[in-house]
Amino acid sequence: MTTRVDAPTSAGFRTQSTEIAGLYQEGIVAGALGAAVIALWFLMLDTLAGRPLYTPTVLGTALFRHGVGLDRPEMVETSFDMVVVFTWVHLLVFGVIGGVASHLMALAERRPNLGFGVVLFFVIFEFGFVTLCMIFAEDVLHALTWEKVLAGNVLAAAAMATYLWRRHPLLRIEP
Repeated sequence: MTTRVDAPTSAGFRTQSTEIAGLYQEGIVAGALGAAVIALWFLMLDTLAGRPLYTPTVLGTALFRHGVGLDRPEMVETSFDMVVVFTWVHLLVFGVIGGVASHLMALAERRPNLGFGVVLFFVIFEFGFVTLCMIFAEDVLHALTWEKVLAGNVLAAAAMATYLWRRHPLLRIEP
């Protein structure tokens, strides 16, 4: 007796799976763009201040060494290893954020009445992130200043939004 193992796949399933794969790819690209913009922003600020790679060192120290040594941020030595590890984690986090943003943009493209909610979600997310940093990572914000963190995040969000907006030309936002 012969059993057929390969069940026929419908064109709709392949189309949906291709669309989802495209959204993930789009999200990863958007996230990488956002991560690159914020990394370049802080590299520029750090270089102008005479301490290149200071920001990823401080953030890596806060994340991986639980802030040990951040009580005197001016004494933090730049660590290339910390920069590489933090940059990798930063890229992964932005990839996830880009993936979520890509899926939300696709959802809003199909249902325009959700568009304003998506925009509002990201505005709240942005300011919620800075507020949480103020509460839980005060040492980091003393070292970096919240204004620079907020400006970098806004620049990254603008780069991601511009990329995603161009990828979703049919997107309309209705109240």
